[in-house]
Amino acid sequence: MKLLSVVMPWWARWLVLMSATAVFGILCYNSGKQVKGEEHLAYVAEQAEQTARIAKAQQVVVAQTQIKYVDRIKIVYAKGETIEKQVPIYVTSADAARFAVNAGFVRLYDAAWSGDDPGPATDSDRESAGISLAQVATVEAGNATACRAWREIALGLRENYINLQSVTNKIGR
Repeated sequence: MKLLSVVMPWWARWLVLMSATAVFGILCYNSGKQVKGEEHLAYVAEQAEQTARIAKAQQVVVAQTQIKYVDRIKIVYAKGETIEKQVPIYVTSADAARFAVNAGFVRLYDAAWSGDDPGPATDSDRESAGISLAQVATVEAGNATACRAWREIALGLRENYINLQSVTNKIGR
């Protein structure tokens, strides 16, 4: 130590000591930052992997739901077409001649589907609408078919949402 004191003045020794301490501190600090950075990168990679697993599982759920409900909706429409084809069997020309559809029925029917108020009944509501009973039956079969198809779509969307939530929650844990 005596040799250093002769060669270096006290302020130079102090400067070397402080410089060495600063360099050592920076190296330790940067090493800590690097560790935290690596931890963050690992976390981000884990999140990306989890997101990919969730997306893949959700694709399976969507595909299964589509297959299930597209087939159901096809069946609903096929049954509806069968029923429409049977209208002439159930509502014959003789039935149409015996039972007239009046204008009041048509006005009320249209108001029900549009959601509008039909207004007060008038004498013209008693007159024939010129629509056969078979036409009414055909239209109603088509409307019922469409309503049943929309019901299946709503049920499918609800089931799809519940299954997507379930898969996401299961993988997300």
